[in-house]
Amino acid sequence: MSEFDGESLDGGTIVGDEPFIEVGESLAQLARAHGVATDYWDQSGRLERVSARTVRAVLKALGVESETEPQIAAGLEQVRLRDWRRTLPPTFIGRQGQDRRLPVHVPHGTKVVVRVELEDGSRRQLDQMDYWVDPVLVDGVLIGEASFTVPGDLDLGWHTVIAQTAESLVSSTLVMTPSRLDPERIIGERQWGFMAQLYATRSRRSWGIGDLRDCADLASWSGRRLGAGFLLINPLHAAAPSAPMAPSPYLPVTRRFANPLYLRVQDIPEFVSLPAATRERAEELASTLQQMNLTDALLDRDTCWGAKRAVLESIATLPMSPDRAEQFRDYCLHEGIGLVDFATWCVMSDMFGNDPTAWPAELSHPRSPAVEAFRAANAAAVDFHRWMQWQIQTQLGRAQRAAREAGMAIGIMHDLAVGVHPAGSDAWALQDVLARGVSVGAPPDMYNQMGQDWSQPPWQPDALAEAGFLPYRDMLRTVLRNAGGMRIDHVLGLFRLWWVPRGLPASEGTFVRLDHDAMLGILCLEAQRAGAVIVGEDLGTVEPWVQEALADRGILGTSILWFERQDSGAVKPPSSWRREVLASVTVHDLPPTAGYLRDEHVRIRAELGLLARPVEVERADAARERREWAGLLVSEGWLDSSADLATDEGLAAMVVALHRALAASPARLLGISLPDAFGDRRAQNQPGTDQEYPNWRVPMTDSSGRPVLLDDFLAAPERVEHLVATVRPMVKRDNPLGL
Repeated sequence: MSEFDGESLDGGTIVGDEPFIEVGESLAQLARAHGVATDYWDQSGRLERVSARTVRAVLKALGVESETEPQIAAGLEQVRLRDWRRTLPPTFIGRQGQDRRLPVHVPHGTKVVVRVELEDGSRRQLDQMDYWVDPVLVDGVLIGEASFTVPGDLDLGWHTVIAQTAESLVSSTLVMTPSRLDPERIIGERQWGFMAQLYATRSRRSWGIGDLRDCADLASWSGRRLGAGFLLINPLHAAAPSAPMAPSPYLPVTRRFANPLYLRVQDIPEFVSLPAATRERAEELASTLQQMNLTDALLDRDTCWGAKRAVLESIATLPMSPDRAEQFRDYCLHEGIGLVDFATWCVMSDMFGNDPTAWPAELSHPRSPAVEAFRAANAAAVDFHRWMQWQIQTQLGRAQRAAREAGMAIGIMHDLAVGVHPAGSDAWALQDVLARGVSVGAPPDMYNQMGQDWSQPPWQPDALAEAGFLPYRDMLRTVLRNAGGMRIDHVLGLFRLWWVPRGLPASEGTFVRLDHDAMLGILCLEAQRAGAVIVGEDLGTVEPWVQEALADRGILGTSILWFERQDSGAVKPPSSWRREVLASVTVHDLPPTAGYLRDEHVRIRAELGLLARPVEVERADAARERREWAGLLVSEGWLDSSADLATDEGLAAMVVALHRALAASPARLLGISLPDAFGDRRAQNQPGTDQEYPNWRVPMTDSSGRPVLLDDFLAAPERVEHLVATVRPMVKRDNPLGL
């Protein structure tokens, strides 16, 4: 449950058992005008209607009052005249290969010329189209609409469009985006790779948490020895810098910057210059934390971060070489005010705690004079947090280089979370483009039959467009800088998001549409410039056209073996799966395959009260699912018919057979969950829970519950041969294992 449950938009209490009231026609018109759904098709194909209470609450979060008919009428009139009241759209999205019409609004009969100033400094005049639109009376002035062609051969990039009349000059952002990404150019015919939760992927040198050196080592080893083409890791987004550190990588304080918890402290060049006593103390801290790697105890981020931070603070005081100092200055200049805001928020969090409601009121907005004064007074502390981000980018770059040098076609594939913590740095720094009074979640679906509330504030679509989509662009650029690929969690969030009004259960939300043409176009532009492959998690309640739109832009989808079903409900043969996807047997929101085959997903939800049906029914369905898959695996020759799934040997055989099925699909990317390589059974996350289950704190173990360290894994590649051999698409002649 969200920490905000039970509170209304204005601080009061929303009564949860209020009778359902249908949406009237005028309210429905206003909702549609703002992209708010009044009904939707659920995952089972049933039409669900949204209550008037939900629609009004969501409209309020968008800044639209709708409690009375006069307010609704005023809102509809505002929508009707909204575009006519401005000369240019706040942001215009072009697409290569398509000529698009740019509407320009000026007093009727006024001559206007339009040009584009490209990001390289050149200019291009736009041609006016022969396209008639009737003028409209706006606030007592007759306004006309002139149309100009934005040509499909305009250079890619972030440009400025300027409309000039005799009396005025108005500018706006024009983004020219690629027609389509070309993943085939990077991937080739097919690639496979491990999917790992990096924090749980520990080595003997880790300080209690898997780090970026572990990432580099796993990528390099799997690429060089096993022919892997990528390594997909969990989001590395930053958490709060002071305890308690939120364990979920999918509820960060920012999506743009990374968590220094993942730093390998000894790999920072200045570490060797620490005074002897300080270095000795650092080694003592490391030794204590490294002992934690040898147990199956839950991961302790706070202890690990406390030790790392103490050493990082000492390193940061040491002088850097002139070349290193210049690199740091260049990094800070490149990241600009976004990095400054993040670092400032970190210092305030250090001083005043993780609850921003307890902070001095004058520090509530990043552009306030009080914040400027605070930043100046704490410049050294702000620089420390900027310095840590530079160190992370340095080590991320090293990991990506190691992956590519090992022969990986893609390298490190990062993961982008859906949103951010409601009390985090993005919620503070980007508050002008985030909606308030609502949170992002998901309707009831395969993951959680009660729906989900992730507590994250969503983009406010109009405000994001007014900001030229720059917060979105800058986030993408930072994450993609040292990445060969990026997976987007819940990619449906680029099309529409499930908004849950504060105080209502997750099941009583509704969908709000975003400008998916802009979101996809900007994503493609930044990915193309970074040379990265994009994978979207297109699972859940998905409209069919969404997958088509993703494919049209060269964005790969996602296939999870357990969810591949025909319309009849029968198991879908792997040969009929989609090609342009990343396919895997399991995913981080499900138990490892061995655990799934032992009904871990049923047991956990039953114990936590997350089932909408009797547990006996769920167990029967799980058993039927196993039988269906076992039947298909046997019929295809991937599983011996004598395999006894009740035994550990039979269980291991079915895990391998399921990966053979995966390899038989046409999927362009194949992912092996790292825990599947050694029989781990414990789930990393149970969607819809917070403290009820130890989400994101479970270390990797083998089938007996013994901790598995990366060193042992890398030293004994035969442990994974049986799995890798099932999905490896081709044989490298120089591969010493001959896989």
